[in-house]
Amino acid sequence: MKNKIKLKKGDEVIVLAGKDKGKRGKILKVIPHTRKIIVSEINKYKKHQKPGNNEPGGIIEKDMPIHISNVAFYDSSLNKGVRLGYSFGKDGKKIRINKKSGKEI
Repeated sequence: MKNKIKLKKGDEVIVLAGKDKGKRGKILKVIPHTRKIIVSEINKYKKHQKPGNNEPGGIIEKDMPIHISNVAFYDSSLNKGVRLGYSFGKDGKKIRINKKSGKEI
Protein backbone atom coordinates (compact mmCIF):
# COMPACT_ATOMS: atom_id res chain seq x y z
CA MET A 1 0.00 0.00 0.00
CA LYS A 2 1.45 3.30 -1.06
CA ASN A 3 -1.23 5.54 0.47
CA LYS A 4 -0.03 8.71 2.13
CA ILE A 5 -0.45 8.97 5.89
CA LYS A 6 -2.27 12.20 6.66
CA LEU A 7 -1.63 12.08 10.41
CA LYS A 8 1.52 13.75 11.72
CA LYS A 9 3.58 13.78 14.90
CA GLY A 10 1.91 15.97 17.53
CA ASP A 11 -1.67 15.53 16.23
CA GLU A 12 -4.33 14.62 18.76
CA VAL A 13 -6.17 11.44 17.81
CA ILE A 14 -9.06 9.38 19.19
CA VAL A 15 -9.01 5.56 19.19
CA LEU A 16 -11.86 3.99 17.17
CA ALA A 17 -11.28 0.28 17.88
CA GLY A 18 -9.53 -1.98 20.36
CA LYS A 19 -9.10 -2.11 24.11
CA ASP A 20 -8.52 1.66 24.37
CA LYS A 21 -11.58 2.66 22.31
CA GLY A 22 -12.69 6.24 23.01
CA LYS A 23 -9.39 7.37 24.56
CA ARG A 24 -7.46 10.35 23.20
CA GLY A 25 -3.74 11.01 22.96
CA LYS A 26 -0.99 12.76 21.01
CA ILE A 27 1.05 11.03 18.32
CA LEU A 28 4.65 10.46 19.45
CA LYS A 29 5.95 8.67 16.35
CA VAL A 30 4.74 7.70 12.87
CA ILE A 31 6.01 4.47 11.27
CA PRO A 32 5.01 4.84 7.58
CA HIS A 33 6.28 1.55 6.12
CA THR A 34 4.12 -0.48 8.54
CA ARG A 35 1.29 2.13 8.59
CA LYS A 36 1.38 2.31 12.39
CA ILE A 37 1.69 5.09 14.94
CA ILE A 38 2.70 5.31 18.59
CA VAL A 39 0.27 7.35 20.70
CA SER A 40 1.01 8.56 24.24
CA GLU A 41 -0.80 6.63 26.99
CA ILE A 42 -2.54 4.34 24.42
CA ASN A 43 -1.87 0.61 23.87
CA LYS A 44 0.46 0.28 26.88
CA TYR A 45 2.11 -3.06 27.64
CA LYS A 46 4.22 -4.23 30.55
CA LYS A 47 7.68 -5.50 29.71
CA HIS A 48 9.89 -7.49 32.08
CA GLN A 49 13.37 -6.03 31.61
CA LYS A 50 16.68 -7.38 32.84
CA PRO A 51 19.15 -4.95 34.38
CA GLY A 52 21.79 -3.84 31.91
CA ASN A 53 24.37 -1.12 31.44
CA ASN A 54 23.31 1.64 33.86
CA GLU A 55 19.65 0.58 33.53
CA PRO A 56 17.63 -0.92 36.37
CA GLY A 57 15.68 -4.08 35.90
CA GLY A 58 12.01 -4.60 36.63
CA ILE A 59 8.63 -4.22 35.01
CA ILE A 60 8.36 -1.18 32.75
CA GLU A 61 5.36 0.11 30.83
CA LYS A 62 5.88 0.69 27.13
CA ASP A 63 3.72 2.36 24.46
CA MET A 64 3.23 -0.05 21.56
CA PRO A 65 2.26 0.82 17.95
CA ILE A 66 -1.36 0.91 16.82
CA HIS A 67 -2.54 0.71 13.21
CA ILE A 68 -3.65 4.02 11.66
CA SER A 69 -7.00 2.54 10.60
CA ASN A 70 -7.92 2.28 14.30
CA VAL A 71 -7.50 6.01 15.02
CA ALA A 72 -8.98 9.25 13.71
CA PHE A 73 -7.91 12.88 13.96
CA TYR A 74 -9.69 14.47 16.95
CA ASP A 75 -11.48 17.77 16.27
CA SER A 76 -11.93 19.63 19.57
CA SER A 77 -14.67 21.90 18.18
CA LEU A 78 -16.84 18.90 17.15
CA ASN A 79 -15.68 16.67 20.04
CA LYS A 80 -15.27 13.64 17.76
CA GLY A 81 -12.96 12.04 15.25
CA VAL A 82 -12.91 13.35 11.67
CA ARG A 83 -11.28 12.42 8.38
CA LEU A 84 -8.57 14.58 6.89
CA GLY A 85 -8.06 15.69 3.32
CA TYR A 86 -5.83 18.00 1.32
CA SER A 87 -6.58 21.23 -0.47
CA PHE A 88 -4.52 23.94 -2.11
CA GLY A 89 -4.51 27.44 -0.64
CA LYS A 90 -4.56 30.73 -2.54
CA ASP A 91 -0.77 30.78 -2.68
CA GLY A 92 -0.70 27.25 -4.13
CA LYS A 93 0.53 25.55 -0.94
CA LYS A 94 -0.93 22.21 0.10
CA ILE A 95 -2.89 22.37 3.37
CA ARG A 96 -4.69 19.78 5.50
CA ILE A 97 -8.43 20.26 5.91
CA ASN A 98 -11.24 18.74 7.93
CA LYS A 99 -13.41 16.85 5.41
CA LYS A 100 -16.59 17.38 7.45
CA SER A 101 -16.43 21.16 7.84
CA GLY A 102 -13.80 22.11 5.24
CA LYS A 103 -11.82 24.11 7.81
CA GLU A 104 -8.04 24.30 7.70
CA ILE A 105 -6.07 22.40 10.36
